[in-house]
This record gives sequence, structure tokens and C-alpha cells, in this order.
Amino acid sequence: MKLVLAPMEGLTDPLMRDLLTSVGHYDWCVTEFIRVTDSLLPEHVFYNFCPELQNGGKTKSGTPVHVQFLGNDANRLAQNAARVAELGAPAIDLNFGCPAKTVNRHRGGAVLLDEPEVIHSLVKAVRDAVPAHIPVSAKMRLGYLDENHTLDNALAIESAGASWLTVHARTKSDGYKPPAYWEKLPDIQQAIKIPVIANGEIWTLEHAERCLEISGCADLMLGRGAVTRPDLVNRVRHRDDSRQLSWPQLVQLQLDFLDAASKTEQGLVGRYKQWLGMLTQGYAEAALLWNDIKKIRELNGLRAALEQQLTEK
Repeated sequence: MKLVLAPMEGLTDPLMRDLLTSVGHYDWCVTEFIRVTDSLLPEHVFYNFCPELQNGGKTKSGTPVHVQFLGNDANRLAQNAARVAELGAPAIDLNFGCPAKTVNRHRGGAVLLDEPEVIHSLVKAVRDAVPAHIPVSAKMRLGYLDENHTLDNALAIESAGASWLTVHARTKSDGYKPPAYWEKLPDIQQAIKIPVIANGEIWTLEHAERCLEISGCADLMLGRGAVTRPDLVNRVRHRDDSRQLSWPQLVQLQLDFLDAASKTEQGLVGRYKQWLGMLTQGYAEAALLWNDIKKIRELNGLRAALEQQLTEK
């Protein structure tokens, strides 16, 4: 079973990728999408989204980082994919799942799921531009407003030369509201020969096992559940719910987060509080800590509160 850390804008940035891949074994992770419009992007943009390019395309713990692009211009996507491949990206992924209104309004992300022929042309252009040894993949939802083109899109992606397809088992209209429709995935698997990776509403080991059973997929992509429960990857990998991080281990992980030097103090405080808010869904101790730190606005105050947690334990 392959386990993949999902690309999530504003969540699985380089800092979070480093932390989560240090906890357990992911087969690979994927960057937040890089928006391509009408130009070949400068190198610093690639390094900003994927600083792992300077480390052989891997996180500090050795997990490969695939670079994801979003756009609708086949030539520009191809140019940028070829360039990031030259810089050391181990694989290229294309985003046909983003539901954001601003993205869809500019004909990117999930809105393209109403145009299977365009999706084919985008994937093929990137596949043709990237060296053969570098995989090209795609991530899609079941559809935009409906599921009328689900199989058309899957077949288009396969015939364009993709090595695998990740499916977020909801339409754009469904957003992130439960449930994810894992039962829709077997039809996709029967229609294409490339591997299908299941994604959506996997928050616990029980969810993972049900998704594998219902979808028939052999591989999973973990998203918000992995950020909410950093030890989820270990629970799922070993099919063992006892493989949990202790609260002191999680506190140390949070301290490591606050030691990041790549963000401003204000930005890091905001990102940390966002993450702690998500951790409250997975750990009772995090909910108690949240009450202690929600009004703290400085890094030193956050560090002191976390260090106090270690002292109390």
C-alpha cells in the first residue's frame, strides 16, 4: 500500500511537509499547486514552493516531493514542467481538483472537468515535455457540478500518458462536505489500467480501511486527516491504532514548527494557531492547550506555553 501526503494550499507547505514526513513513512508528498498563466516562471518561484529541489527533490527525512501545477495553457504548463524537471523534481502532478472560486473563474482546477479534451491536451503536453523517466500524474475530483464526465476525464488522463490518477471522491459542488463517495471509484478503476489513488474523508484508521474496502483502491492519499493527526500515517501504514504519538512527542513537534526560520513571526504565529486548531480535533490535550494560548500573539509566549506542557508531563 502506498500512502501519499496530499497537496493542500496553505496547509502542506514545506514546513508541514518536513514535519509530517519526519513522523512516519509516506511514499511521496505533493507541493501546493503552482499557478501557471502566461509565462515561464523564474527559478525562485519553484524553489519557494519546493525548496526540497535543493535537497535532491526530497524532504529532510528523504521523502520525494512531487511538484504540482495548475493552469489551462498547454504550452506554458509544458515549459514550466520541463524546467522544474531540470531543477530536480522527481515527478510532476497536474491539478484538476481545486474548487476555489478564484481559480475556477480563471479556468483552472476543477472547472476543467467539464472539458475532458482540454484535460487530455494539458496532460499530454506535459508528458511530452518531461523526460520519460520522470512520472507525470494528475489529481481530479468526480466532476465539477456533476459527474457526467467522470470516466471521460479518467480515460483522457490515462490516454495522455499519465502514470497514475488520484481521485478526490467528491465533485467541486460537494466541496469538502462529508461524505466522500468512495463507492464511485471502482467504476473508474474498471475503466482505466493505470493505478487509482483514493482521496477524501480519511481521518482515522477505520476510515482508511473502509475506503480501501469500498473503493477497491490499493493506495491512499491522506489530506486534512494527516495534518489533524500527524500519527495517522503510522496507524494506517501498520493497520494499528495504538501507533500514536504521545502528547510530549506532539509538543516537541509543535516546538519544531515554531523554530522554523522561513516565515515572519506574525505569519508563523498564524500558521501555528491554524494547525493547533486542527490538532484539537484529534487530541484532547490540544483542546486544553488551545484555551491557554489562543490570545498569545508572540512566538516566545507560544514557546513558553509549550515548554510548560513538557514540564507538567
